Amino acid sequence: MSKNKKQPIWTRSFISISLTQFTVFLAFYTLLTTLPIFVIEDMNGTEAQGGLTVTAMLLAAIIIRPFSGKLIDLMGKRKTLIVSIAVFTATTFLYIFIESFLPLLGLRLFHGLSFGLFTTVSGAIAADVIPASRRGEGLGYFAMAMNLAVVVGPFIGLLLLQYAPFHILFIVISIFMVGGALTAFNVQVPKTADTLDEPVKIKLSLSDLIELKALPIALIASLVSLSYSSILSFISVYANAIGLSAAASYFFLVFAVAMLLSRPYLGRAYDTKGPKFVILPCLFLFSIGLLVISFTNSAWMLLVSAAIIGLGYGTLLPSFQTMAIQSAPIKRSGHSTATFFMLYDSGIALGSVIWGLVAAKAGYQQLYIISAVIVLAVIAIFSLHQAKHPHYTAENYTA
Repeated sequence: MSKNKKQPIWTRSFISISLTQFTVFLAFYTLLTTLPIFVIEDMNGTEAQGGLTVTAMLLAAIIIRPFSGKLIDLMGKRKTLIVSIAVFTATTFLYIFIESFLPLLGLRLFHGLSFGLFTTVSGAIAADVIPASRRGEGLGYFAMAMNLAVVVGPFIGLLLLQYAPFHILFIVISIFMVGGALTAFNVQVPKTADTLDEPVKIKLSLSDLIELKALPIALIASLVSLSYSSILSFISVYANAIGLSAAASYFFLVFAVAMLLSRPYLGRAYDTKGPKFVILPCLFLFSIGLLVISFTNSAWMLLVSAAIIGLGYGTLLPSFQTMAIQSAPIKRSGHSTATFFMLYDSGIALGSVIWGLVAAKAGYQQLYIISAVIVLAVIAIFSLHQAKHPHYTAENYTA
């Protein structure tokens, strides 16, 4: 075990898959922020149509998730990675030529399919190239690629729109994606982690669609993502409503800084002390951060809540993902990852609808109080799960 702990995380393959992940999420969050503006301003569409451009891509990603594991079995992880990033990149170029809403909506659905497949296989490969005894730490670093894109993507998109039209923005994003696609060719998957040498069944069974062993953790994580969607969907709207729109622009920056500062320690703690040691305090911090938001009446309170949530939620996603992957054999990492993100994305998508209804009926303060209560309930649910199931360790994740 001591030898395994000395194995490096930052190998050529890990750096390459992380950079590729970063470019994909950079494009994802840039488009997430700017496409509603594109629909409203350039296409004379409505706010509802702008929102549909977000929902369509997430819906397509959720639909493809259950079939991703089977596709990975058929093609192998590396080939699936190359094909999915190539399709995602090619689709990004098509935004340059879109001039009306219905073609845009169709493009978003198609883009979501490649996004769902890519993010499934990239997470599985990242877990495969990280030493087993450092998987919690390594997946924490890997998740930072997505977390940084949350900040960098919208910043680049909104900055460019101040000086250039939308087609220039789409060209810039497409060029970024070419770089990400080229980086993917540097990724090598360990032979022990791939499934190409195994006979592939033609018929689909339940095990081809989901990994049952990963289901309990994925369900718990979906409740966390349900609460987190209240931040993604409504933090800027809430901040505008209480006169803190200027501070809201720094919310995710503070979130990212707090996450970056805590990630190395918490990742190592996961590997050495176990998931319970990390996840329970982080759930508590996340709930406190949501409660602080609900009572926010000043810029400093909003930014304090961002820091608390960065410390809490910022570690929950990679920790739960690590548990889901470690719940099954290494060759099932694609299915485990697909199962995890299928439910995680469903929580985000469902939450955007639920919290909209709650905000309309009860207001934003009650919205964030209810979100905090859900996270507190997750603490109890996760504790019960840990009491009934053996401790998840690197030894669970074997061929």
